[in-house]
Amino acid sequence: MKYLSFVFIFVIALCGCGTNNTPAIVIQTDFGLKDGAVAEMKGVIFKESSNTRVFDLTHEIPAYNIWEAAYRLQQTAPYWPKGTIFISVVDPGVGTQRKGVVLKTKNGYFFVTPDNGTLTLIAETMGVASLRQIDEKLHHREGSSNSYTFHGRDIFAYTAAELASGKIKFEQVGPEMPPKVVKMPYQKPVFSNGKIKGNIPVLDPQYGNVWTNIDTAVFNTLKVKHGDTLHVEIMHLDTLVYAGKIPYAKSFGNVPEGEALAYQNSLMNFSLAINMGNFASRFHISNGADWNIEVGKQ
Repeated sequence: MKYLSFVFIFVIALCGCGTNNTPAIVIQTDFGLKDGAVAEMKGVIFKESSNTRVFDLTHEIPAYNIWEAAYRLQQTAPYWPKGTIFISVVDPGVGTQRKGVVLKTKNGYFFVTPDNGTLTLIAETMGVASLRQIDEKLHHREGSSNSYTFHGRDIFAYTAAELASGKIKFEQVGPEMPPKVVKMPYQKPVFSNGKIKGNIPVLDPQYGNVWTNIDTAVFNTLKVKHGDTLHVEIMHLDTLVYAGKIPYAKSFGNVPEGEALAYQNSLMNFSLAINMGNFASRFHISNGADWNIEVGKQ
């Protein structure tokens, strides 16, 4: 038994199980997985920090959709341990004067990304403890100084790996900037004259459910209960796309198959769906900073 215990302890020590204090890196892009771009980023990370655990947030952000990237960071980051390093590369301005930055939040998370609006919601919900511009002369993958179109690999993944491995401290990323990020304008949830206005930041891509940014605290100002009927209007810019009466339900099965419902999604935000159907497809609803919703009690 003593021999077996010794072998077990030796194996645990050898594989490092339970002893890896290196922060995880979580990657988000709009690259998709049809080519090797994501694997190249991960390879750079493992070369610089072989003990780092690397995870995928998503690589299916619609091409160039900075707003959806901002939302997915806000959606997922709170469920990860403090100290986690997020890389977000949705970068239509790659190679231009937009700044590459690392943001440290007030609650101890790190975000490595172009400062192009991606940090809008993280800055609001987690707060900016410090913001530093990446010194690209110092933090640039070796041999890539003449590559201007893949900063996700050559700068952002490389810098994140340096941070995760402890090769550099946050203060060595580059010069400190004022604690203000580039922000995208959008409709925040507000209650006025018996109605709530909000934004549709994302769709549930698998099922076509419409997710809003109307949280429980704001929604409760309507003082509705399950079974009540709501009047819902959806606008794209100044155009009315949808108007209808929808029951407020606990879950999808509380209405007949094929019928619409309003409910609280898993993030406790007001949402719309069709039981066993696709709300967004049926009513031609999309999402973004210019898609807004108004909800009132019928």
